[in-house]
Amino acid sequence: MGKTLENIRPHVRPTLLLAYPVVLSQLGHISVSFVDSVLVGRTGTVPLAAVSLGVSSTTVLMILGIGLSMGSVPLVAAAHGRRDMTDLGRLLASSVWLCALAGLVLVGVGQLLPFLMHFLGQPPEVVAMAAPWVRVISWSLLPLMVFQGFREFAEGLGLTRQAMWLSVGANVVNAALCYALVFGHWGAPRMGLMGSAWATLVARILMAGLMGGYVLLAPRLHAYRAAVGRWLPDAATLRRLLALGAPIGVQMAFEVGAFAASAIMIGWLGATTLAAHQVAINLASFTYMAASGIAAAATIRVGNLFGSGHLVEARQAGFAAYGLGFAFMGTMGLLFVVTRHAAPLLYSHDPAVVAQAATLLLIAALFQVSDGLQVVGLGALRGLEDVKVPSVVALLAYWVVALPLGYLLGFRLHLGAPGVWVGLLAGLSIVAVVLLLRFRRETMAGASVPPVPVAEVERAR
Repeated sequence: MGKTLENIRPHVRPTLLLAYPVVLSQLGHISVSFVDSVLVGRTGTVPLAAVSLGVSSTTVLMILGIGLSMGSVPLVAAAHGRRDMTDLGRLLASSVWLCALAGLVLVGVGQLLPFLMHFLGQPPEVVAMAAPWVRVISWSLLPLMVFQGFREFAEGLGLTRQAMWLSVGANVVNAALCYALVFGHWGAPRMGLMGSAWATLVARILMAGLMGGYVLLAPRLHAYRAAVGRWLPDAATLRRLLALGAPIGVQMAFEVGAFAASAIMIGWLGATTLAAHQVAINLASFTYMAASGIAAAATIRVGNLFGSGHLVEARQAGFAAYGLGFAFMGTMGLLFVVTRHAAPLLYSHDPAVVAQAATLLLIAALFQVSDGLQVVGLGALRGLEDVKVPSVVALLAYWVVALPLGYLLGFRLHLGAPGVWVGLLAGLSIVAVVLLLRFRRETMAGASVPPVPVAEVERAR
C-alpha cells in the first residue's frame, strides 16, 4: 500500500494543474443552469419547475454533443505524445467540422422537443412556460458545439487554462444579461423566464467566437494550424473521432437521460416537487461537473502517457485521479449534509420546496462518492481509448437498474421523489465499481514493469 501511494504521489500535482482549469471551465456549463434556476426561482415556483423541465430536456442533447466532442481529447493527447504533427493537423480540422455539424443536428432535434412535452404527463402550466424556453436554448447548442470543437483540441494538448478564462468571462456576461432580462433592470425589457434563455444564447455565441479566435490566432498554436493545410475534414479522421466520441456521447446521454427521465417521473408528483428536484439536482450537478474536470485531466494524462508507451505511468496517473475524485466528492457530500436546509434558499423561499430539496440533498450526499468515482473512471478509460464497454455498463446500470428501481420505490412503495433518487444512487454505485475494476484490469499488464520516474517521462515529452 505504501509503495502504491509512493508511485501515485508524483502524478497528483500534474493532474491537479490540468484539472483545475477544466473544473472551472466545466462549471461554466452548469453555471448557466445555476443562474437560470436562481434568478427564475425568484419569480415563482411554476417558472422554476419550467426551468427544471426545460433543463432536463435540453441537457440530454447538450451532454450528447459534449460527449461526442470529447472523442478528440484522447486522440490529440496520444498524437501529442508521439509528436505526430500531421495527425494533429487532421484532428484539429476534423474535430471542428464534426462539432459544427453535430451542433446543427442538435438544434434541429431541440426544436422538436416542445412538441413532445405535452405527452410527458407534466403540469400543463409548466409545459406552457417551458416550451418557448426550450426553443431558444436549443439554438445555443450550435455555438456551444463550435466552442467544444476548438476547446477539446486545445485541452488534448494540455492547454486547459484558456477555455477556463473564456468560460468564466462568458458566464459573467450570462449572469449580467440574465439579471437584466429576467427582471427588466438597466433599461432592458422584463422578460421573466425567457430572459434567461436569450442570455444563454448570447453568452454561448461569445464563448464560441473567443475560443475559435484563440485557436486560430494564438502564436503558440501556429505549428498546429500550419499542419492543417486545407480546412477540410478528413474522412478517416472523422471515423476515428466518431469511433471514440459517439460511444462517449451515448454513455453520457444514458446517464443524463436517466436523470432527465427521473425528473419527468418526479414531475408527475406536481410542480412543487419538481421545483425541489431542480434545486437539489442543480447543486449536485455543480459537484459532478467539478469531478468531470478531474476526469478530463485523467483522460489527458492517461492518454498522453499511454500514447507515448508508458503504461505503468498511465496506470498510476489514473489512480491519482481516482484519489483526487474520492477526496473532493467525499468533502462535497459532507457539505451537502451541513447546508441542506440553507442552500435551497438560494433558489426559493417556498417552505415546501425548501423542505423537499433538503431531503433530496441527503441522498445526493450519499451518491457523491459514487458519482465522482464513476466519472473519473470514465475519464481514465477514455485515455486508454476504451469507450464501448463503459457505454454498455451505463445503459444497463441506469436504464435496467436505476430507473425501474426508482419507479418501484417512488410510486409503487410510495416513497415519492426520495425513492426515485435512491434508484439513481444504485445506478451510480454499480457504474463506479465496474469501471474501477475495468481500469485496474486494463492496466494490469504494466503493473509489474518497473516504473519510469515521472520527471523523466515529462522530459521525454
